[in-house]
Amino acid sequence: MTQWPLPLPMQRALSAARSAAAAGEVPIGAVIVKDGVVIAEAHNTPRTDHDPTAHAEMRAIRAAAKTLADERLTGCELWVTLEPCAMCAGAIAHARIARLYYAASDPKGGAVEHGARVFDQPQTLHRPEIYTGIGEAEAAAMLRAFFRERR
Repeated sequence: MTQWPLPLPMQRALSAARSAAAAGEVPIGAVIVKDGVVIAEAHNTPRTDHDPTAHAEMRAIRAAAKTLADERLTGCELWVTLEPCAMCAGAIAHARIARLYYAASDPKGGAVEHGARVFDQPQTLHRPEIYTGIGEAEAAAMLRAFFRERR
């Protein structure tokens, strides 16, 4: 269900996703917020960077950690346009991100409500609060259009 107006962090994540699409990358954007202030923003760049770990979430987590000069992003929120994969969910747990907001679910590659369900595993030492569906229609439409153009 879309909320209008969308919260600013999700608006910015969607904007970052559009930048990814314009660069020929899968349109996923991520924003990290600490105390109401955006401290990091990124989009997917695996193809551009020749780096399979250059997902929007990973890049935003790295940037936020540098900004805070701390590997723990305690009290931070991550806003992302697609359900995180297992790699990104693991990084979210290791970074101790407090809240995860994602727009669209990903039945094929997601690992929060689908697949590995990383945060449901007993080995996961940190579990963020999770909120889904914010900006879902926009994020899903962007992904569908991106892949439709490539088929």
